[in-house]
Amino acid sequence: MHEGVLLRPRPVPHARFRLFLLHHAGGSSRGYRPWMRHFPSDWEVCLVEAPGRGRAKRSEPFREARALTRHLREDLAPELDRPFGFFGHSMGALLAYELTNLLAAEGPSRPSWLGVSAWSPAPGPERDEPRHLLSSERLREGVARMGGIPASSLADPDQWRTVEPLFRADLGLVDTWRPDPAAPPLRAPLSVFGGQDDPGFPPERLAAWEDHAEGPVERHLLPGGHFYFVGRTGDVATRITKDVHAALSRDAQPARGPGHPGPGSADQA
Repeated sequence: MHEGVLLRPRPVPHARFRLFLLHHAGGSSRGYRPWMRHFPSDWEVCLVEAPGRGRAKRSEPFREARALTRHLREDLAPELDRPFGFFGHSMGALLAYELTNLLAAEGPSRPSWLGVSAWSPAPGPERDEPRHLLSSERLREGVARMGGIPASSLADPDQWRTVEPLFRADLGLVDTWRPDPAAPPLRAPLSVFGGQDDPGFPPERLAAWEDHAEGPVERHLLPGGHFYFVGRTGDVATRITKDVHAALSRDAQPARGPGHPGPGSADQA
């Protein structure tokens, strides 16, 4: 079922929890469909699809992160009537972070949990040239190095010409994003996922999330690169489910007093 930027493949009336999944740069909601069967049956899983792909492929993709965040919030707002959370991979993590900040500042409600994968607000090494300004061939090589995209789509000139504008728009959105110095630390329970061998977001860069969170941070480092979850979506979904259940349990408990910090852990596989 399509509703604006939302796809609800399996509606769950009276769902206990609503999980929104946000895709990576150049991707679409299609990548999350294999994940659906791994989540609890009383959760409603909604796939968030940015303009420029899927049913909205004729729409112009956004090139500025906070403008896209506000656009997404318009469609999401009516769905925030029960405990909910965001999980985003790469560009999706950036958008999940910005959505959490926007909702904390303006409502209508705050997420019970935030999951971010293969992205961090900590600055990385300077690039000689932003990715979205690279030549067509260099951009294609860079996308191929990240993985997660069928080699046939990159090798075929016609297919590459079709997807190249979307990659440029999405990577431009990511590369031009800058943190808001006035943004307060995240109060939602945070889970950070990443690949141990991801050159763009290595474990030490993901560790910087500790500086952006007021509450507990759970870390899940798995073998692999930027698309570490390929072949292990069930494992990742299980970890998400465990962390969400822990967050919901904390919400149901009385507030902790001084001297009783929230839990946090580093989980490596």
